[in-house]
Parts: sequence; C-alpha cells; structure tokens
Amino acid sequence: MTHDHDHAHSHGVTATADRRWLAIALGIILTFFVVEVVAGIVASSLALLSDAAHMLTDAGSIALALFAASLAARPPSGRYTFGLGRAEILSAQANGASLLVLAGVIAVEALRRLSAPPDVEGGLVIVVGVIGGLANVGAAWALSRSERRSLNVEGAMAHVITDLYGSVAAVASGVAIVLAGFEQADGIAALVVSCLMLRSGWRLLRDSGRILLEGTPSGVDTQELGRALAAHPGVVEVHDLHIWEVTSGFPALAAHVLVREGDDCHRHRRELELLLAERFHIEHTTLQVDHQQGPELLDIGPPEH
Repeated sequence: MTHDHDHAHSHGVTATADRRWLAIALGIILTFFVVEVVAGIVASSLALLSDAAHMLTDAGSIALALFAASLAARPPSGRYTFGLGRAEILSAQANGASLLVLAGVIAVEALRRLSAPPDVEGGLVIVVGVIGGLANVGAAWALSRSERRSLNVEGAMAHVITDLYGSVAAVASGVAIVLAGFEQADGIAALVVSCLMLRSGWRLLRDSGRILLEGTPSGVDTQELGRALAAHPGVVEVHDLHIWEVTSGFPALAAHVLVREGDDCHRHRRELELLLAERFHIEHTTLQVDHQQGPELLDIGPPEH
C-alpha cells in the first residue's frame, strides 16, 4: 500500500509554511548586508567585508531555499509522481558548495592579511559586528519557526549560523584592535569564519549527496529493519529490500516478501506496514507479498513395462 499523494500533499503544505519564514529571514539579511558592506569599506575591515560576503551568500541561499520550497509545494504531476520535493535537496547541495567556495576565497585573503595587516577601524568593526549578530539572530529565529526540519531549511540556517559566528569573530577582532592594537586579529577572525564555513558546507554536501544517491535515511538500520520483517510471524523470506529518502522527512521502502503457502497475503502486508510505520516511522511502503512455492513434483512419466 502506498501513500504518495497524501504524503506529497502534506509535504507541500509544510513547504508553503516554510516560505513565509524564509521570506522574513531574507528581508532581515538583505537589509543588513547593505549596512555591512558600507561599514566594511569605511573601516577597511576584511572581517566585516568577509562577513558581508557571507551575508550575501546567506541571501542567495535563502532565496534559493525559498524557490525550492515553492517547487516542493507543487502537487505530484504525470512526469514527477513524487512531486518536486527533491528540489530542496538540490538547493541544500548548492548551498553546501557555495559555503566551501566562499570559505576558500576568504581563507586565502585572510592569510594574505596576516602577513601584511592593513589599518582597521576597530571601533566601527565592533559596532557593526554587534548589529550584524543581532540581524543573524533574527534571521535564525525566523528559520527556526519553520514547521519541519528539512535539509533545505537547514542549508539556509547553516549560512546564517556561520554568519553569526562571523559577527562574533568580527567583534572579537575589533576589541583586540582597539585594546591591544593587534591588527592581525582581523585576519585571524576571518580565518576562523572560513573554517566554520568549511565544516557546515561539507556536512550539507554529505547529507544531500546521501539522499541523491538513494542512501538509507539517517537513523535507519537496514540490517535491523530487514531482520524485523523476516522475523514477523508467517514471513518465510524477505529480499529485494530497498530503503531510500525521496526528500527530507520522506523515507520510502520497497521489498519482496514470501509467506507460507495458504496464508493471507493481504493480512501479512497490512501487519508489516503497521510494523514499519510504528517501529521505523516509514509510511510510504511498496510491499510485494507472495506465497512460498512448494517443491515442484518431478514428472517421470508412466512406469516402464
């Protein structure tokens, strides 16, 4: 028994709800991006400019997530029978890749500035860093209001959270410059942000790649699930077992099950579906249940005289 339409419909409803909070977060990020670019240029601060560049990717990541959520809200069609929910996974992968690229660019510039640090307006860096941190907190709060934990929203959230760390690092570098005249602090702060971006980007690429490659959903033990099906009363054999994730929060399973000859196939199928839903939280299932075939009688023909 399958639940494609119902699951896709509920997926679309939650994706629609996500869009409202994504739009709010996008507005917050874009507003502060302009402020931070101007302040970074005036203060000649790489920490601020790198944070602004990251904030621009935040805006791009949220805009992409917003577009993907709008695609996911569309109902299944003839060509896309699962709907377009996996557009959110593509969005998460793009966000992960952009984090890695931007981290590399910032790291190279940060290393250059460590060897030849420019004059930085530490006071302005502190003020703008604090305001930027508040903007990131506001955007993160908006994203946390999403009704479900999709990889798409998590991709946008990863950008915002690492940007929040960037604001904290910018404030710390500003304090070091003002109190100790330590100009290298600006480059060090940018390097720290770069490392955080690498970590977030790699995690997004890993998780989105697992879904695109039809890997088993995280938290599901294929061996344990297979043993649970095979151990169910009346089940003789389970094979061709496939478990994958259509998109975030939408696991699916298909399997061929053999039961004892003469047993009620439909009853066994209903029992196995209930087992999968209650124990493993998998509701989209396609189970082919057949009777075990007995040994075929060997036709040796009539006895010879």
